[in-house]
Amino acid sequence: MNVYLIKAQGGFIPADIPTEEWAKKIKYGEVVNADFKKVRNYQFLKKYFALLNVGFENWNPQALDTKHGVPEKNFEQFREDTIILAGYYYVTVRMDGSTRVRAKSISFANMEEEEFEKLYSATINVFLKHIYDNTMTREKIDYIVNQVMSFT
Repeated sequence: MNVYLIKAQGGFIPADIPTEEWAKKIKYGEVVNADFKKVRNYQFLKKYFALLNVGFENWNPQALDTKHGVPEKNFEQFREDTIILAGYYYVTVRMDGSTRVRAKSISFANMEEEEFEKLYSATINVFLKHIYDNTMTREKIDYIVNQVMSFT
């Protein structure tokens, strides 16, 4: 299990609910083993999701009617597509011989801080091209995201 801890004056404290629940199960005097790593900036992850939410709110997909019905606007698919369009993906082979493009994971364990910062910048480029048709500036998007962050 991955546990997330915050360094505090008296030692380490749980940083999230799953870690807190895990820690409650450990009895006093019990020994646990851990491999500690400093994780990416959590506030920057929150800022990335604020950026994604701003883009999603402003994205107006083309109206389609398929043989399966009218597709819905879906945040998870939007997030994956954004990461792929930003250039952060891998290709897999399916059993029928076709290929599928998959978004890289942005989890703390799978993406270092430097790569995540590049993804953030590339995501703005994707939005400028595919959502705003270059009618918005990077600075304006960043300003909007910072405004959203100040309300959370």
